[in-house]
Amino acid sequence: MVSEVVLTVDLAIILLAATLVGFIAKQTGQPTVIAYIITGVILGPAALGIVEVTEMTELLSELGLAFLLFLLGIKMRLDEIRHVLVPIVKISIPQMAAVAIVSMGVSMALGFSLLEAFIIGLALMYSSTAVVIKMLTDKDDATSLHGKIDVGVLLVQDVVVVILLAVLAAGRPDDVAEIATTLAVVLTLVAIITVAAIGASRYLLPVVFRRIADNKEVFFLIAISWAFIFVFVSDNINLFLAPLGIEAYMSIEMGAFLAGLAIAQLPYSKELKDRVNPLTDLFVMVFFVTVALDLEPSQLLAYSQEAVIAALVLMPAKFIIFFLLIDWQQFSLETTFLGSINMMQISEFGIIVTAVAVEGGFVDAEVLGFVTLLALFTMSASVYFIEYNRQLFARLRPALSRWDTDDEFEGGGREYRDHAVVIGYDEVTRRALPILADHYDDVVVVDRTVEHIETLDDEGYDTIYGDFRNSTIRKDAALKKADFVLSSSVEPAVSKALLREADEDAIVFVEAEEVDDAHDLYDHGAHCVIMSDHLAAERLAESLETYLEDEETLMAAIEEELELLHRSVTFPRAIDRAGGETDD
Repeated sequence: MVSEVVLTVDLAIILLAATLVGFIAKQTGQPTVIAYIITGVILGPAALGIVEVTEMTELLSELGLAFLLFLLGIKMRLDEIRHVLVPIVKISIPQMAAVAIVSMGVSMALGFSLLEAFIIGLALMYSSTAVVIKMLTDKDDATSLHGKIDVGVLLVQDVVVVILLAVLAAGRPDDVAEIATTLAVVLTLVAIITVAAIGASRYLLPVVFRRIADNKEVFFLIAISWAFIFVFVSDNINLFLAPLGIEAYMSIEMGAFLAGLAIAQLPYSKELKDRVNPLTDLFVMVFFVTVALDLEPSQLLAYSQEAVIAALVLMPAKFIIFFLLIDWQQFSLETTFLGSINMMQISEFGIIVTAVAVEGGFVDAEVLGFVTLLALFTMSASVYFIEYNRQLFARLRPALSRWDTDDEFEGGGREYRDHAVVIGYDEVTRRALPILADHYDDVVVVDRTVEHIETLDDEGYDTIYGDFRNSTIRKDAALKKADFVLSSSVEPAVSKALLREADEDAIVFVEAEEVDDAHDLYDHGAHCVIMSDHLAAERLAESLETYLEDEETLMAAIEEELELLHRSVTFPRAIDRAGGETDD
């Protein structure tokens, strides 16, 4: 009974302390991962020594890692990166190899043994999924071209780290042949379970989830049960294969990842991701706190100076490696710079890889302390590099101009003049496009949603995939030479940048959400500011007034609207609807 109380008190202390430090980190713009690690350092023997690692914390820690990878699998929608998949693979594989080699060299120069340097190289070749995804989301850059490149590279890295964790979980091998055998067995098992997961996502899960999707509680429980099925199979794979005379190991993290991957391809994955997130946050919090709880002061600080030196060397080295590889794939200078500067930090998975390597007897705990400090330093610094990446690009662009070429991935390759440019594809721009196409020889549509681009291509419009805030995208759309510009962005900063760059004789229509923003945009030269909510409210008021005064007239107008909605052209030209001469 006493031990149960102690376990409960320890867990309560961990949760309260991590929440407090996490709040402080959020207020100062730091990743919560850093807050959790610092919490473990404070509570553990490295500082106050008031909490010890227990069976409960170890169990929750293992579940945290499994759920982190389950959530990662749920986020891996392959169709979202398919259009840049080839360059992503060409970037990510050489990048990991190059960073691992550089990290090994730096580690050996700092006094680590060959095996320690090799493990460190394997741990440091990833960038932080937690930091990059969070910052891209906060800056609304996740769907920009450089954001998709970064997310795609992170996904490839995460697949590699999951396989590596499965290999390390098998323990320290006796020779190279055993390493090759272990890797072959792991890859074979991964392939088999992947095929099973994909098969289930196509034939089994759609049937099951279609029946239960309306019941949110059952939906959530079935999804979690699905994850635990894969965790159980992975954890007990040796029992299943022992009768066949095969000795194999597979991490529960790999099982959880593949379970999430199967669900990710379903239309229900987004809702499930939102429901799993809080549970994952709890377990992940305990995991990272527990990692630091294991570190004695001597282990954590054994290589503190070396960690500072490594951070100062590896961050610029990672930037240069990413920059050269992204540029090799002929992306624009801006995309190359932004995509590279986002990826300079050491990943939280580096800590996980090293922790598993310590458990497997590959390296000592002091190496985990080194990697932990290195991750803390680089993640903390990279948050600010990502936050101010565009300002940094503006300052450094003259020095990087030698890499600014005309042969770029995004470019449409056409010269436009006196044309129409449409930014974004929504209800407003969709209905305006046929009218613009009747009037202009060229209508260029810029959008950063793959499905929209495919739809527009099918309809015969010239399209440019990318974020309009990117100067190369504006250049490819020939904004300065356009005769008419229509933007669906409601961000005042984007609209003002558009008005500054567009030709003074061009007609510019923009959108806004607030009345003050509309007045401001008119002051900056907009010819028309569209306010969809206000227009809808005005139309509703008119309809209500008509209904109260003359119900029959309103019903006739509604019938006319319904008839228009069934036409291929929802809104015919106003002059055609007038039914007479313009003067009429």
